[in-house]
Amino acid sequence: MTQKRILLPSLVIYCARSKVLQNMKTILLAAGQSKRVKPIADKNFVRVCGKFLIEWQLDALKSGGFTDIVMVGNGANLERLSQLRVEGLELRVVEQEDLDGGMKAAMEAAKEFVFTEDEIMVVSSNDVVEASAWLLVAAWLKSNSQADGAMVGYKVSRYFPGGYLKVGEDGFVKTIVEKPGEGNEPSDLVNLVIHVHRDVQGLYAALESAQSDTDDLYETALQQLFDEQKKYSVIPYDGFWQAVKYPWHLLRLTEFFLGQLERSLSPEAQIAETAVINGNVVIEAGVRVFDQVVINGPAYIGRDSIVGNFSLVRGSSLGERCVVGSFTEIARSLLQDEVWTHKNYLGDSVIGSNVSFGSGTVTGNLRLDEGEISVEIQGEKINTRLNKLGLITGDDIRVGINTSFMPGIKVGSNTMIGAELSVGQDIAENTFVKAGGGGLDMRENQKKVERRV
Repeated sequence: MTQKRILLPSLVIYCARSKVLQNMKTILLAAGQSKRVKPIADKNFVRVCGKFLIEWQLDALKSGGFTDIVMVGNGANLERLSQLRVEGLELRVVEQEDLDGGMKAAMEAAKEFVFTEDEIMVVSSNDVVEASAWLLVAAWLKSNSQADGAMVGYKVSRYFPGGYLKVGEDGFVKTIVEKPGEGNEPSDLVNLVIHVHRDVQGLYAALESAQSDTDDLYETALQQLFDEQKKYSVIPYDGFWQAVKYPWHLLRLTEFFLGQLERSLSPEAQIAETAVINGNVVIEAGVRVFDQVVINGPAYIGRDSIVGNFSLVRGSSLGERCVVGSFTEIARSLLQDEVWTHKNYLGDSVIGSNVSFGSGTVTGNLRLDEGEISVEIQGEKINTRLNKLGLITGDDIRVGINTSFMPGIKVGSNTMIGAELSVGQDIAENTFVKAGGGGLDMRENQKKVERRV
């Protein structure tokens, strides 16, 4: 199958980095279908503190000296990936057409750009780490190690349901044990998809011959390399890491990125004298903050947003052109662009773009027993390990007045929800919801929820 590709003009600015890093290509995998983060369409393009998540990833890579990047996207996000511009980076974009083919198909999509390289790095956009992780990789590369490659292992103190690195007495990786179960872990190192390969043609040969009944052909190829006595070092890392597997993981990412902010109030913003701005708060150009508002940092208010009288914003990131109506509280939440609130409470919530809440509507974020909240994902109840979690929505949603959402509820895109309802179950996309028969009457939404701007 012919792979589509789009080449972007070079934006690379060579800095005083090691030549090996400048020439080393990084494959950034961004073609995942984000099924488990629904109703969020594409986690790569969630805006946090003014940047898309994938832009944060690219900035972090640049900080480690990795400037030559091939991004692997899918048909739905290829155009948006192609529009990204990051100063100091040379970006290319290729399409992974076989989305059921996993990482092997992604590697095949990028093959034309990397096959003749001496070494490459493979990175998943699912694994968000801080800049120090890339500096560790850069230091390993500069160490002139004779190993055939390296894998970043995240040191955990409690069980994580992922792949663990089993390391031999010689210090090299012997296998990756997937979800061994608590108490059966072969080490305290979880496999992050930050892999350095120094024999690129050998890697592709292993991929070509890999056979499996599942989509884990990349992992099968790695095992073949391990069995051939290829030496892969472990780069231990214990800094920040968040795998973006479920939608509530975006809340921890928001907290992390908010923690990087330094106070900045744009001179092009209008801030009332009676407004109280505490701590590390970023207010962008065009923002209007009215009288008696309190914003407790860390917090981010995106361009051209409005914060109305007597409102409280704390520990939250707001996108562009949002309206925080008078007497509204937004706490520890992530809002995308064009979210309108009117005397609402949004707590520990992830809200998509073009979403409007009627006056008096609130999100519940705490169970009566204050226990951990479970969320249904693809028909399975998943324990979030959180005792505070509010509403998670897609885009293009309208909610009537005085409606209440129970903790951990998800609402799909292009949905309308009527007034004075208690919503205790997930709402699928393209749904119209009203009261009926003592419960919720849910029908197909026949009207498209339009954008206001």
